[in-house]
Amino acid sequence: MPALGGEPALEPIAIEGDEGMSCLFRYTLTLATPEQPGYNERQAANVAIKQLVGEGLTAHIVLDGRPGAGPQRRHISGLVTRVRFLRLENRRALYEAVIEPWLTLATRTSDYRIFQNQNVLDIARDVLGKYGFSFDVRATRSYPPREFQVQYGESDHDFVARLLHEWGLYFYFEHEEGNHKLVIVDDMASHQPFAHAGYQRIPFHAADATVREERCDRFNACEELQSSRWVTDDFDFKRPKAELQQVSAMPRKTAQNTWERYGWPGDYVVETEGEQLVRTRMEEIGSQGERASGSGNLRAVVPGYLLTLERHPQNESNRQYLVTDAHLRLQDVGDASDQQEFECRVDFEVIPSSKVFRAPAPLAPRPRTRGPQTAIVTGPAGREIWTDEYGRVKLSFHWNRYCTKDENSSCWVRVSSPWAGTHFGGIQIPRIGQEVIVDFENGDPDRPIVTGRVYNADNMPPWKLPDNATQSGLLTRSSEGATDANANALRFEDKKGQEQVWLHAERNQDIEVEKDETHWVGNDRSKKVERNQISTIGMAYMHNVGLAKMVNIGLAYSFNVGMLRNTVVGMTDNTFVGKTQTTKVGEQYTLSVGGDKGSHIQMDAKTISLRVGASVVQLTADGSIAVTGKKINITAQGDDVTVNGENIWLNPTGGQAALQPSAVPVAPPFQPPDSPAASLDKLMSDPGQLLGKVSQLASVAQQVSSAGGGSGGKGPAQLLGVASAAVKGMMSAKEALPQRVDGTPGSSR
Repeated sequence: MPALGGEPALEPIAIEGDEGMSCLFRYTLTLATPEQPGYNERQAANVAIKQLVGEGLTAHIVLDGRPGAGPQRRHISGLVTRVRFLRLENRRALYEAVIEPWLTLATRTSDYRIFQNQNVLDIARDVLGKYGFSFDVRATRSYPPREFQVQYGESDHDFVARLLHEWGLYFYFEHEEGNHKLVIVDDMASHQPFAHAGYQRIPFHAADATVREERCDRFNACEELQSSRWVTDDFDFKRPKAELQQVSAMPRKTAQNTWERYGWPGDYVVETEGEQLVRTRMEEIGSQGERASGSGNLRAVVPGYLLTLERHPQNESNRQYLVTDAHLRLQDVGDASDQQEFECRVDFEVIPSSKVFRAPAPLAPRPRTRGPQTAIVTGPAGREIWTDEYGRVKLSFHWNRYCTKDENSSCWVRVSSPWAGTHFGGIQIPRIGQEVIVDFENGDPDRPIVTGRVYNADNMPPWKLPDNATQSGLLTRSSEGATDANANALRFEDKKGQEQVWLHAERNQDIEVEKDETHWVGNDRSKKVERNQISTIGMAYMHNVGLAKMVNIGLAYSFNVGMLRNTVVGMTDNTFVGKTQTTKVGEQYTLSVGGDKGSHIQMDAKTISLRVGASVVQLTADGSIAVTGKKINITAQGDDVTVNGENIWLNPTGGQAALQPSAVPVAPPFQPPDSPAASLDKLMSDPGQLLGKVSQLASVAQQVSSAGGGSGGKGPAQLLGVASAAVKGMMSAKEALPQRVDGTPGSSR
């Protein structure tokens, strides 16, 4: 307190203020400088009032003074939050000081904080503990921990008051010399009668009664129509079919007592929590239905304490009550020259102690988010992806300055997908360090949900922009420890004339088609397999090539047919074997040239038969050789012809055998057939011959068409035109064909 001449510079002459449950009390003290000859008006008007601001101040109110009744003083203790000079009056300076509880400091702050897995009382202790003032929790019920609770731009006071109200807790203050204590309770049993016996039982006397004792001279009991039923509901994504609706009904004994209130969302996913919350809401409504108000010169009546009313003409009013609100007016009515004499008046509100008290909702509304915001995905150190069985992620909100930026940054946050069904849909889990768009269900900061993703300077798009603005698609990143080169990708290029679909598999690509698959390529198709290719076909394989097919095999070729193989060549079939050719037939081998009237070679395990028209040569396993023909010529290049046998028969039936060596034709020397590449080269060197071959091919195609049911609707002339165009393409392709090691066209590999 400022001093003048070594004495307190100010003394109280009046006090007025309000105090209520779950409210911040506010008392206004009128202070005056002492009336002493040594003080002049200039000194009185210049008291250093700034010294008072923020300091503690206690006002004392003398009680009725009955010996043995208890404390003889009521204390009103608080912090000075405002001081102002009023005026000069009778050589005294008047000042006004406002005192409020230490909790008012919590109204002068605001913050964004996240509390995880703490109940309402744990959070209250955490928030209020940093102020360093007295508070006491006297709750009788238990409260469940909340997975995620956000202080979203609220003052500490508004945040704590909101949570206490939601769970049915409320507070008041206990005053003592030089201190005041915040008390948090949840049940009527936590309240006690006034410590001073003179205020535990309050007599009622009408205002016009002539009595000197402190009394209640006005008391009005009130009954009010209220809703009788509260219903609330919510949704739990972990149990989407769970019935979470909770109902609390407390009908009062009045008419029109069946009206219902419905609240959604109920802010719970556990039925027991919902039951507790909905009961609290119903108790709050019910506590407003039966109240009373009174007045008197009761200097000690203060909220948070019990009193019993007596001698009231309305019998039901004579019972015990909890004081919930009080307005105090106390002022000096004595002469300036006489000793101080104070007049006291208190207006108060009460609720029967047999009822449940719940404080009304705070004036500050529950905070709501305003549109989406972004956040950064977080997780444990050394990890790239951090998720749970629902694909949820942890987030670091930009407003959370206390964020640990790890797996404890937030609760698990659900992630929106473009398609979500029962074991089907689309999923892309945001990775640690990525920026995501976050919205909040119903604007509730306690219910974040990821709705999208955005690029930033640390996470740029997969291809350079705007250079590749016509490209769209997906590009993933291998995890963990991958570089930009490790990715799976599907990219679409939409630039006119350069349209492309690009599919890239960083390692394996597996394609499953459960029924049919069709591919159509309008021009060329290239396929390159660096190592092995395996094709397994369950039934039939048909391969149609319009003009030519070339297969180059570097080392070995194996062809295995389980039962039947048919090969049809329209014109010429050339086979060139560089060294050895072996053909093995299990039972019978037949070779026919020229149709039924041409040449035939037939082999089986016991017989080899060569037939050309009427000429037949037959070899059997027993060593017999039979040669049959109209004319047989044997020509030897050397000098001798030797025939050995036990018996040699020449014309045994009497015919004439005329052997004329000069008449026997000599066979031309054997020439191996050209290689496929040499044949193709020879064919292309003579366009006339090539077109002749094409004409023959068209004739054969006509025969095949007549025998096999058509060739796709094209006649020989059309086939000839198509083939001619293809020949020209082949001639051009031949020029561009790389040379093999042996100099023939083929793959350089």
